[in-house]
Amino acid sequence: MGFSGELVFGRSEHRLLEAPVFGGAQEDDEGGITAWWPRPGGWQTLQFQHETSPAKPEEVLRAVVEWTGAPACVASVHDSSVALVWGLEPGGDQWDAWLNLAIAAEMSDRPLPEMDACVPGDASRALAWAQSAGVGSSVDVTTIEEVLRSHETFAEELFDTLLDRLGFPAASDPEAEG
Repeated sequence: MGFSGELVFGRSEHRLLEAPVFGGAQEDDEGGITAWWPRPGGWQTLQFQHETSPAKPEEVLRAVVEWTGAPACVASVHDSSVALVWGLEPGGDQWDAWLNLAIAAEMSDRPLPEMDACVPGDASRALAWAQSAGVGSSVDVTTIEEVLRSHETFAEELFDTLLDRLGFPAASDPEAEG
């Protein structure tokens, strides 16, 4: 059984886990809440096992954007095989897109061609969101479309790939720096 829960991505000068929406939650050794390696510029990703998620993904997203004053996104992952990603800007512009589209189509009983037809618009909105965050100015939207149409064994890895392709700086091991 794979990971089921939320991935929360945002920028803050403080630890993202300090956002009030998380209610003082702490990382733990059991993997209920895990901070991924940070990205330069204060970009952080938190992983919440389903039972440790503090609220509905859309509520977490709004609260993180409000607290940080910066664009953020949340991926709701099911059994590591599929994820629905929501992104939001402080001005209120929102986007969403599926990761592992074929599996999403199977699970939702929506025809794959119908879901695939949404990819160009989803990719354009995701890229506009990234550009509002100050990255992605040299990214071609077809690169994002390719990610949205690709398949990875783990949706979490595909989420990380999406952030990379949108132009966010690469994550790095904080213990290796210094």
